[in-house]
Amino acid sequence: MGQTKQMTEIFLERMRSPEIGAAIESGVTTIIVPCGAVEQHGPHLPLFVDAEHGTSLGAEVAERLGNTFVAPTIRVGCSEHHMSFPGTISLQKDTFYAVCRDYCVSLSRHGFRKICMLPSHGGNFKPLDNILDELNDAVKEECKVVAYTNLIELAKTWEKVVDEESGLADRVGGHADIAESSLMLLLHPELVREEKAEKGSTAELDKEVIQKIIDEGFHTVTHNGILGDAR
Repeated sequence: MGQTKQMTEIFLERMRSPEIGAAIESGVTTIIVPCGAVEQHGPHLPLFVDAEHGTSLGAEVAERLGNTFVAPTIRVGCSEHHMSFPGTISLQKDTFYAVCRDYCVSLSRHGFRKICMLPSHGGNFKPLDNILDELNDAVKEECKVVAYTNLIELAKTWEKVVDEESGLADRVGGHADIAESSLMLLLHPELVREEKAEKGSTAELDKEVIQKIIDEGFHTVTHNGILGDAR
């Protein structure tokens, strides 16, 4: 193995096959797989919030790590709990498992040694946690699959960041709230309908609320698809 190749592109799908092979051969063997969703985000945000967030977050993490690729985002995830809101597209868990497994096996076969599954949609956290051992069994022995799957801690991080930046942590609820609205104003301001931003459920996002959402649907805790306050 020669000297690690200096990367000028981090998005795998934008590169040519020989370039990828050369990068792997030089030691660039870590890759991030964002796992998003296409689902309702209240009356003011587009459906692709989680998918776009995943791509953006994956790029940010890759840049900070250095010598890391970002795989094509798995744009549709496990969103059955949002299906009462028009436009949402959901994968069955077995389908999501199969897509994740095929991604990891493909990347492992090409020589990637560390695959980081990065969920940007709450409904993907538990399924990824459930399948992590299976993913590691499916890839080559020298490859390791890891994932961040602590949804509650992620919500606390959102609160901390919003509090530090604006003092409005009480408006963070976990979905289509001030945090995600701010993110979309950064990434796609032309798609945010600020005049339609409103308050949603103010229930704390704890294990009980999460389980109710998964078991009974998002509409049972919020009438407008928002957890928190988007204003």
